[in-house]
Amino acid sequence: MAAMFQLDHVSHHYGEGDEGKVALSDINLSISPGEFVAVIGHNGSGKSTLAKHLNALLLPTTGTVLVKGMDTRDSDHLWAIRQTAGMVFQNPDNQMVATAVEEDVAFGPENLGVPTAEIRQRVEAALKIVDMWEFRAAAPHLLSGGQKQRVAIAGVLAMQPEALILDEPTAMLDPSGRREVMDTVVRLNREEGITVVHITHFMEEAVLASRVVVMNDGQVVLDGIPEEVFSHVRKLRSLGLDVPQVTELAQRLSEHEVSLPSGILTVERMVAEICQLKSKM
Repeated sequence: MAAMFQLDHVSHHYGEGDEGKVALSDINLSISPGEFVAVIGHNGSGKSTLAKHLNALLLPTTGTVLVKGMDTRDSDHLWAIRQTAGMVFQNPDNQMVATAVEEDVAFGPENLGVPTAEIRQRVEAALKIVDMWEFRAAAPHLLSGGQKQRVAIAGVLAMQPEALILDEPTAMLDPSGRREVMDTVVRLNREEGITVVHITHFMEEAVLASRVVVMNDGQVVLDGIPEEVFSHVRKLRSLGLDVPQVTELAQRLSEHEVSLPSGILTVERMVAEICQLKSKM
């Protein structure tokens, strides 16, 4: 199966000469259709720069980025790439352009020249997918942060992308809003089959992915399933990253000779393992 995203020896420099900053350094990464990949790293690690390369908002200084086989440096493919890979940003207010939710979601398809009848169908389908259909006539500025972000996602979905790139979409939200957005993202991946690349600094969000990529100083330093990546507690700590609280608890219990398996990422799993230990006592 062809990759949804293929990065071959990709580097990106901001600025020129000795004053330029290296944001990405010789990145090799492949993401398959239908994957849910979380990208984590401290501020300045290059994760947002990476995200912007996936729909040609930025172009590599060296190397090649392919989106479903389309080279992002080929301007003839630009609109096809951005229809294939839709992007959602940190601040949903920056993506709101209309005075009613349904008008906002219709904006993208209208600019693509989609027929009016089909736009209505797309808007309804997109809003229902993110559970915002009942708010279709509402003014976006009156919505909660989580609701605004779900409308922003619906606006991208109305353009019928095959992949969603989310650049810290929950960073400005409270826990309730983050949960709303992540429930939507997980559902889109698992039920709709949409490829998801999720840039985040919340480890509890990263564990929801099927794969976690850790970046540091513009390079990929860890790449694997969440259980594997978060087993490197000391490595992650050395990179200035947190680990899920239950993972840290499991490590501390293991240091006190409590025999627990590695890769515990959720409270439910921790409870099950402790209950199993108690039953053997």
